[in-house]
Amino acid sequence: MPDVPAGSESLRAWTRALARVAPLARGEGVPLPTLLPRLAERFGARPALLSDGEVLSYQGLAEQANRYARWAVREGIAPGDVVCVLLANCPDYVAIWLGITAVRGVAALLNTNLAGDALVHAIAAVAPKHIIVGDALRGRLAAVCGRLPAGVTCWTHGSGEGRRIDRLVAELSAEPLPDAAAHAPALTDTALYIYTSGTTGLPKAARVSHRRVMEWSNWFAGMIDTQPDDRMYNCLPMYHSVGGIVAVGAMLVGGGSVLVRPKFSASRFWDEVVEHGCTVFQYIGELCRYLLASPPDPRETAHRLRLCCGNGLRGDVWEAFQQRFRIPRILEFYAATEGNVSLYNCTGRPGAIGHIPAFLAHRFPVALIRCDAESGEPLRNAEGLCIACGPDEAGEALGKIGGEGDRNGRPFEGYTDGRASAAKVLHDVFARGDAWVRTGDLMRKDAAGYYYFVDRVGDTFRWKGENVAAEEVAQALRSGPGIADAVVYGVKIPGMEGRAGMAAITVADGFDPASLYRHLAARLPDYARPLFLRISSGIEVTGTFKPVKAALMREGYDPRSVADPLYCADRDAEAFVPLDPTHYERISAGQLRL
Repeated sequence: MPDVPAGSESLRAWTRALARVAPLARGEGVPLPTLLPRLAERFGARPALLSDGEVLSYQGLAEQANRYARWAVREGIAPGDVVCVLLANCPDYVAIWLGITAVRGVAALLNTNLAGDALVHAIAAVAPKHIIVGDALRGRLAAVCGRLPAGVTCWTHGSGEGRRIDRLVAELSAEPLPDAAAHAPALTDTALYIYTSGTTGLPKAARVSHRRVMEWSNWFAGMIDTQPDDRMYNCLPMYHSVGGIVAVGAMLVGGGSVLVRPKFSASRFWDEVVEHGCTVFQYIGELCRYLLASPPDPRETAHRLRLCCGNGLRGDVWEAFQQRFRIPRILEFYAATEGNVSLYNCTGRPGAIGHIPAFLAHRFPVALIRCDAESGEPLRNAEGLCIACGPDEAGEALGKIGGEGDRNGRPFEGYTDGRASAAKVLHDVFARGDAWVRTGDLMRKDAAGYYYFVDRVGDTFRWKGENVAAEEVAQALRSGPGIADAVVYGVKIPGMEGRAGMAAITVADGFDPASLYRHLAARLPDYARPLFLRISSGIEVTGTFKPVKAALMREGYDPRSVADPLYCADRDAEAFVPLDPTHYERISAGQLRL
């Protein structure tokens, strides 16, 4: 499909987005909890959030947020106090964090896939006063209850027993707090902690201010031209910035509605899109590939979708997806929760993650720098400065840091962990004293100025739309039965986005593939568990004792070229089974469930 000509839809999208965030740039905007009563007054009974059997109108959302704000005051939540939310997608999810943040509390949105050590770490990283857990996830929290920070109060949401927050708030007044203005947050206050794997190690809690929530919401509302009759199909997890903030906020500030789905289902997707009259679909590339691989559906072209918006859509999938399902427009973008780099492909060029118009280059300073292929560290010239990439040369993407009101850079809010924040910043990049945020992503920019995603830098790779920290997986492996050592890396699988996890391990007495499979299933989310194992006699390390992964990644999981014993994860058998040439061919042909 040809690019949209400059000056038409692309220019209009940028103009709308700039106009929507202009008040924030002038310091005139308000946080979303403060804006919500105005939205309720304007849109009233119009649906804001919908799911199976539940509808929250704009008025209903404002009232429910008021109840949670009253709960927060009742529980003595002071400015900056943290409430962890471990809850599956539902309309009340939004009301919970809006209510908590309305009185200057902070909501930490826990990844619902976390368990064991990773869950304990994520909770401890934000030192919460309370944890709200969905009934379906109670067992996971109960398993680590004895390891939680002292003084934390746990609340259950949904069916079941225990301290039921949903029952309690139902008894509270839906009226605004009488002194709501005194509790109201400032744009500079932290609203949320959203977890990201960053580039190494266990999950990190990224700070997200009310200003960023409003910037994300209004920017995307401008980019997709949100209207009151729009309805967003959102099956992405609400603990992520895209599924929980961008998709929701962009609709709310424009008067639209969001259909909240607990998870993605290719077999039900078109029925739900058609029956609910959805006009916008928030995707990750993997979902589009699943739909494309599905059998024909009589409703797949009977929809009202005018736009699909998301990230990770490969060029080859893009064109086939758009043509088969008759999607009028695709808006691909790139962003990171903790970063300051945002890219938008408003022209519909397949495979590109963004393009910065020349007239906005000073507002979105992005650079690509050369890195060492083995270590991932930036290469520097004789003057000690970084080396910019040329056209179509892959390098790590950086975003320039600017202070409040600095139009030649963007703020970096960092993590709760100061050391992790410092490690994310690169100094003396192109001039002495400058500072840029590392994205951890390799990109290339073509001669026309379009950016393309290449890969992850270092020890983090992306699989099933999630960032996987290799060291976290390696730690889980090393604690397994009969594992002496482990190194984890990502490998490409034909026809699949991202990289699948693979581990080279050395084993001792007690190693059992089935036991190891169960051990990892209890400690890691599905997307982080390695699909392949390589039993090695030893793991090569550098002079600084870092494992050498480049050769392992190149050799991959082909039993015809790897002499070491290989195993692959078998979901049906719930075990790692020997990987022979037959298995390899079936994986390469996309015939095995991964």
